[in-house]
Amino acid sequence: MSTFVFKSRTSNYTPVSNIFIDKFMPKARGEFVKVYLLGLKYCVSGEFGVSSQIMASALHLLETDVLNAWNYWNDENIIKIIPIDNMGNYNIEFLDISDIPEGKEDNINLLEELNKNSTKDMLQDIEKLLGRPLSSKEMTMYISWLKDFGFSPELLLLLIEYCASKGKTDCRYIEKIALAWFDSKIKTLDDAQVFIKKHEDKWINIRKILNYLGIKDAEIMKPQEEMLSKWINTYKFPTDIIFKACDVCFQRINKSDFKYIDGILSSWYKDGIKTVEDIDKKDIKKDTKKPNYNNNSNSGFKNNNYNKSSNSTFNNFKQRDYDFDDLKKKLLGWDNK
Repeated sequence: MSTFVFKSRTSNYTPVSNIFIDKFMPKARGEFVKVYLLGLKYCVSGEFGVSSQIMASALHLLETDVLNAWNYWNDENIIKIIPIDNMGNYNIEFLDISDIPEGKEDNINLLEELNKNSTKDMLQDIEKLLGRPLSSKEMTMYISWLKDFGFSPELLLLLIEYCASKGKTDCRYIEKIALAWFDSKIKTLDDAQVFIKKHEDKWINIRKILNYLGIKDAEIMKPQEEMLSKWINTYKFPTDIIFKACDVCFQRINKSDFKYIDGILSSWYKDGIKTVEDIDKKDIKKDTKKPNYNNNSNSGFKNNNYNKSSNSTFNNFKQRDYDFDDLKKKLLGWDNK
């Protein structure tokens, strides 16, 4: 559970920027808009802080939806989310969005671009891949990538085909992948193929782990994705070892916790664990070091020696012989007769 601390001022109403309504709200998921508006209300009403659990309960969402929403708005640059500690607590600052530039769309003359056969053919191919007509905004965005990102029409079509193969045809997702390719300096089709294979291999294992943990939404937070990547790529653990760590975590705290699992795997990595058999050997070795309190030779009570000593003392006692008939005569006074 995370706690969000808002930099706020007290107010009895919640002002929402028209820029947010016109530019950001239409393309965002409904639950993300809910989280933004509720957080804005907390911020302007003087609420010092609120947990992700309370927000999720108020909006009838999952806590992961709340966390994903804040990361989404942070990526949109309309809030700033800053970690406070390592316990999942954050400062959230709502930024002034009135000065956000509209971008370079106005620099592109769409009618002029559509007169070019190469551009027109490319946009028609994109419509076939997505299975729907493109809006003028989408057309302008794709054309801008040819200039701003240095993508060739073939590379752009491969990007769209890759997104469509995953069932992701919304503008927001395609833009996210395009930015990832640009940041990775992908310029050719070969570069793109290598990136796709590496990325898909990683996510195949990540999805296996998420399914094992019972997490249905693959859109996890960035810190969680970095942990998963560390387990797979840095520690190079196979999935069966990661599953074992998940089992240990659940046995100890009765829930799945990324930080707890990370602690277990970091410890195994330092101990040179490579296989599940290595974990079993480590556990056996640990058990052999525990003192055995059931063994009399290791306990403070030596029952056998005590019994032997007691029996010996009783048996060595010198018993006396009595003449009971003579004693009886003395008691009755018959001995005087």
